[in-house]
Amino acid sequence: MNIQVMPEHKLSSVAPMKQCNVEKKEVELILVKDQNGVQYTNSSIIPTNGCRVGPPGSSSEDNRETWGKKIDFLLSVIGFAVDLANVWRFPYLCYKNGGGAFLIPYILFLFIAGMPLFYMELALGQYNREGAATVWKICPVFKGVGYTVILIALYVGFYYNVIIAWSLHYLFSSMTTELPWLKCGNSWNSVNCTEFNGSLPDNNKPSWCHDIMLFIIFCRRGVLNLHESSGIEDLGWPRWQLVLCLVVVVFILYFSLWKGVKSSGKVVYITATMPYVVLFVLLIRGITLDGSMDGIKAYLSIDFKRLKTLEVWTDAATQIFYSLGAGFGVLIAFSSYNKFDNNCYRDALLTSTVNCVTSFFSGFAIFSVLGYMAKKHGVKVENVATEGAGLVFIIYPEAISTLPGSTFWAIVFFIMLLTLGIDSAMGGMEAVITGLSDDFKILKRNRKLFTFATAFGTFLFALLCVTNGGMYVLTLLDRHAAGTSILFGVLIEAIGVSWFYGVDRFSEDIERMMGFKPGLYWRLCWKYVSPAFLLKLVKLHIVMNNNKLPLFMYTFSYTGNSPGYMLLYTNRIHILPEN
Repeated sequence: MNIQVMPEHKLSSVAPMKQCNVEKKEVELILVKDQNGVQYTNSSIIPTNGCRVGPPGSSSEDNRETWGKKIDFLLSVIGFAVDLANVWRFPYLCYKNGGGAFLIPYILFLFIAGMPLFYMELALGQYNREGAATVWKICPVFKGVGYTVILIALYVGFYYNVIIAWSLHYLFSSMTTELPWLKCGNSWNSVNCTEFNGSLPDNNKPSWCHDIMLFIIFCRRGVLNLHESSGIEDLGWPRWQLVLCLVVVVFILYFSLWKGVKSSGKVVYITATMPYVVLFVLLIRGITLDGSMDGIKAYLSIDFKRLKTLEVWTDAATQIFYSLGAGFGVLIAFSSYNKFDNNCYRDALLTSTVNCVTSFFSGFAIFSVLGYMAKKHGVKVENVATEGAGLVFIIYPEAISTLPGSTFWAIVFFIMLLTLGIDSAMGGMEAVITGLSDDFKILKRNRKLFTFATAFGTFLFALLCVTNGGMYVLTLLDRHAAGTSILFGVLIEAIGVSWFYGVDRFSEDIERMMGFKPGLYWRLCWKYVSPAFLLKLVKLHIVMNNNKLPLFMYTFSYTGNSPGYMLLYTNRIHILPEN
C-alpha cells in the first residue's frame, strides 16, 4: 500500500500496484512540506530494471505511433513475407522434390515451426511495443540477439535493393517496340552472337554461360557487364545504368518510410496487392498457351519416393522458414505499432496462410509458361525449369518475348517483380530503423534524418554490387549475410522466450492482450518443437555451407571468401550474452 501524508494531515490510499516479477524494489522519498518543524514526505515504489508495472503501453508508451488501419498492418506483413522467393524458388522446389508430395513436409513444417515462430514474434512485439533490440527488456541477457537480427536485416538490404534495381532496369529496357534481347547487333552482344530460333539440345539445360543465347547475353553483358571482370578481386567501376536504378529504388524506400507506419501503411496498398493482380493475369494468359498443361502437370506430378530423401525435407524446412520471414526483426517491428488489444493470433494464422497459398498459386503462373516454352523448343520441361535469378531474369523473359504483345507482358512481369521486392525491402529497413530508434531516443526524435542516413548507407554499400564484378559481391552477401546466422539467431530467440522468460509468463502476456491464453499446442511448439526444428536446420546449413561457393565457371578462393567470413563473424558476435 502506498501511504501519502497530505498537507491537510489526512491519509489517502491509492490502488495497489501490479506485482512485479522482480522482488527487489527501491523506495524514493520526496520532501513535500515542512510545517511546524515536521517534515512530510511522499514515498513511492520504483521498479528496478526488468520489473514491469502493468502492461506495456499503459503509461510511457501511450504516445507510440500506431497503424492508421488494421488493413495497413496486414498488408505490410503480407507484403514483407510474399517476396521474390515465392515466385522464383518455391515453384521449382515443388517441381524438383516430387511435385504434390513436396507439400506434405512443407505443410508439416508450416504448422510445427513456421506458424508458431510467426505467432511468437507478432505477440512479442505487440505486447512490449518495442523493436528487435529493446524488446529484450523481458530478458536483457539476450539483447544481443536483437542486434544480430537488426544487423542481418541491414546486410540483406545491401544486396536485396540491387535485385530490385535489376528489375527496374529490365522494366525500363522493356519499354520499347522490340525487346532488346531479341536481336544481335547491340553494344553488349559478343562477336559470336547468334539469333536463337532453334531448339535446345535435349540434354542441355539453359544456364548463364551459354553466350549464344540472346537473353543470357543481355543479362550477363548488357545488364551485369560481367564479362569485364575476372573475379571478386577485379570489381571495376559501378555501372551507371544500375546506379540510376538503385537511386530510384532508394528514393522509393526513403519516401515510403520517412514518416513511419503512417506513410508505409499506405504504400503497401499498391505494392502488396499489385503482385496478385499480375500473377492472376499471367496465369490466365499462361493457361491459354500451347503446352501449358504439360508444365502444370510437371509442377504437380506426385512422386512419393522423393520423400525418402533428406534433401526434400531440408528444402521444405528451409523454404518455410525463409518464406515467412521470422528472425529478421520485421514482424516484431511491425507488430509493435499495433494496438495493445489487437488479435495477433488471428493475424498470424491469416498472413502466414496467405503467404504459403501465394507460393503455391505462383507455381501455376510460372510453370504454365515453362510448359509453353518447352513445347515451343521441342524439349522437356526439366530442360527449361530452373530457380532463382535465372528464372525471372533469363528464362521467363525469353519465354514472354515469343508471345504476341511481348512488350506489354514484359512490362507487366517486371512491375510485379518490382513491387514484390519493394515492400520486402521496406520491411527490412523498418526493422533496422525501429530497432535502433527504440534503443536510442535521439534517433526516434530525428526519424526522417535517420531514415535518410540508413537509406543512403545501404546505397553506398550496394554500389559494390553494381560494378562489373558486383555479381560476385552479391553472391557472397547472399551466402553469408543471413544463411546460418539468421537460423542461429532465431534459435536463441526461441530459447530466450520459451525457456528463460518462460512459456507460462509469455502466455500470460498474451492473455493480457487478447483475453485468452495460447493453447497447449502452441506452448509445446514454442518450448520443444520449434527449437528442435531450428537446431536441426542450423546443423544442416553448417554442413551445406562448408561446400565451395561457385558462380558460373568461377570458384571463390579463400581470399575471395574472406569478406563473407567477416560477415558471419559480425553477425554472430552479438548473440553472445551481455553482462
